[in-house]
Amino acid sequence: MAYVFYVPYSTGTRSGELIKISYKGYFAKTWEGEISQGISGAQIFEFSVLDKDTEVIDSLKSLQGKFVKVEYVERLRTFFWWGDTRYFITKVEKETSPYFNNGE
Repeated sequence: MAYVFYVPYSTGTRSGELIKISYKGYFAKTWEGEISQGISGAQIFEFSVLDKDTEVIDSLKSLQGKFVKVEYVERLRTFFWWGDTRYFITKVEKETSPYFNNGE
């Protein structure tokens, strides 16, 4: 159990258009989001955010619909009170879109 909690499986970055950030669940609410990594929206990166990362959550909410770059930690497993995915966002920043010149 401690291994799942403390040791990340992988770390990395992803970028794309932030298309969803929501707080969902019946008993244990978690922050969940999606990034579209292509023009057609065919490649979606789903992620979770831990409740303690309030700065990341606020940034994601304000960047909804924008092109972003996120840093994440992938866990071997997750717990239902952490989130629906194994990918947990630790940092987010606005990026310039490769598709549009105005950075949106």
